[in-house]
Amino acid sequence: MRDQSMTDRALTTSADLDALDFSKLDGLVPAVVQDAATGDVLMVGFANREALEKTLETRQVHFWSRSRGELWRKGETSGNTLALVALHADCDGDAVLARAHPAGPTCHTGERSCFGKGTSAPGAVLARLDATLRSRDIERPAGSYTVTLLENENLRLKKLGEETAELVAALATHDHGRAVEEAGDVVYHLLVALRAEGVTAAELLAALKQRAG
Repeated sequence: MRDQSMTDRALTTSADLDALDFSKLDGLVPAVVQDAATGDVLMVGFANREALEKTLETRQVHFWSRSRGELWRKGETSGNTLALVALHADCDGDAVLARAHPAGPTCHTGERSCFGKGTSAPGAVLARLDATLRSRDIERPAGSYTVTLLENENLRLKKLGEETAELVAALATHDHGRAVEEAGDVVYHLLVALRAEGVTAAELLAALKQRAG
């Protein structure tokens, strides 16, 4: 990059865009969109400086349409917008990464990602589960087991203890299949218990990442 630290590639203001090299693609740079919650790669488009300025200004991801020759905001007709969380440049300053929260499918085919399934980053499943728990916490649908646990502290802690004991028993008997299933139960009940205390999966993953160095 030309004027920006190689270790700090966040683009937060219009002035930061001066560090980008738009010359390689006649005024454009590739723009990769990633789900900020799961790490899934959602789509790739192209953006000129105006599109990136609009993205930073409105916090909605904009692109430049090469076929139509015009600026466009993702979801302006479908409603499937991309709410910007952060914008980053790559090491050469000739591509950008937009981390965003998608409102509905990103691909024009109706798929969540233009790359199909299998693009999830490590922790994506955990993040999706946490997002579901968050939805249950907010909406409180009737008959939901998750809601029952969230509303009953004694029950959710009791269930977490029971599932942990069952996992220990499976490990003690070297029952591989049962250990996997019980571990899944423990993770679910753990996330519910953490959610009740206002702790998110993102915070848990950040703590694990720190431990991993």
